[in-house]
Amino acid sequence: MASNYKIGIAFAGIFLLAAWLRFDFLVSVYHLVTHDSKYYDIMVRQLLEHGIYAYKSLEPNAKVTPGLPLIMAAVYRIVDYKVREPFPYLRYLNVLLSLATLCLVFLIARRVAGAFVALAASFLVAIYPAFVWTNGAILTEVPAAFLLMLYLYVQLIAFESRRLLHAGLAGALLGLTSLVRPEFMPLCVPIYLFYGLWTRDRQFWKPLLIALIGLCIVMSPWWIRNIATLHRVVLTATQTNPFAAGTFPGKNYNDNMVDRAGMTQRQYALERLKFGFTEHTWTFVKWYTVGKLYYIYSNMFVGSGHTPRYRPIPFGGAFHVGLVISSLLSMLACLRHWRRPLTALTVVVVVMSALRLLFVPEYRYNFTVMPLLAIFSAVLIVRVLNWFYVRYVKAA
Repeated sequence: MASNYKIGIAFAGIFLLAAWLRFDFLVSVYHLVTHDSKYYDIMVRQLLEHGIYAYKSLEPNAKVTPGLPLIMAAVYRIVDYKVREPFPYLRYLNVLLSLATLCLVFLIARRVAGAFVALAASFLVAIYPAFVWTNGAILTEVPAAFLLMLYLYVQLIAFESRRLLHAGLAGALLGLTSLVRPEFMPLCVPIYLFYGLWTRDRQFWKPLLIALIGLCIVMSPWWIRNIATLHRVVLTATQTNPFAAGTFPGKNYNDNMVDRAGMTQRQYALERLKFGFTEHTWTFVKWYTVGKLYYIYSNMFVGSGHTPRYRPIPFGGAFHVGLVISSLLSMLACLRHWRRPLTALTVVVVVMSALRLLFVPEYRYNFTVMPLLAIFSAVLIVRVLNWFYVRYVKAA
């Protein structure tokens, strides 16, 4: 009991530190607004005033999934957006979601690696600059990270309890996550394939099926809307620009590799892939493996930008690189004894990193998996400290 009390006190201190950094950031700087945020604002006002769900258009479309727009619409309604500027309220909502994500990281880490790792991971998440800066951005990152961590926490409970109810709830949460960031939708399949290998349970398909049903129930209103309004099936979103932009090695958009005349954006992207892997094989192989991975993870996401520069900690760039490298080493070390829940988080990182290779690499794409990298980094830190204590302190 005393140990749990001390852990609770320590986590409370970390939580207060995280809250102070995030709220202090919001009130200390001028927040810039990205073009994506501006278009989301136009979209939500159009939805509320004219009932038209459309991104960068006056005609109904499905260019973006409805997760963030519906969250924004709810806040706009609550604060009366015609009287009050809604962006500050959205930023405060981001802080609440960010702090909830911190709590979920603690719970996940404690479940898979123990209390000391949970405290270390929470501290890393509390001070990581990107987790402070993104609270000023009206983008999908903060709600997506929260929903992903909530899904993973419930999924770990489902693995442990083996109850179909928990599996269905996890699937529903993955559906909510996918409505914010659609690239997460396939995640339950590889994670349950791992579960089958881990437990040697030949009945693993049953909770997988229930999880898929839960996901489909949550996604179904979006699918029905698209069929009824657009007269076609759209599972997630129709925007293809990130996929097409990802076909330019080194993000050199003026390479003139393929003549685009008469092609749609999707046709152009596929033709570039065909020509690139045939005529420039090594360049495209490097770009679609280490090139994109390096670009995605080499720097941290800075949100929408702000002035003056707010530094939660000194040497934030070095902190990010250290987090990425230490988490990679930790994941590799964990594979020695892979039949355990911690490895499920490795599966998530690997699968999401692989999916990112399909699209244009951006620093913002590392944001949603950084809480998991913090957990793995904390595992390594605690193991090193424990080794040092046993070898040099306790032995003395």
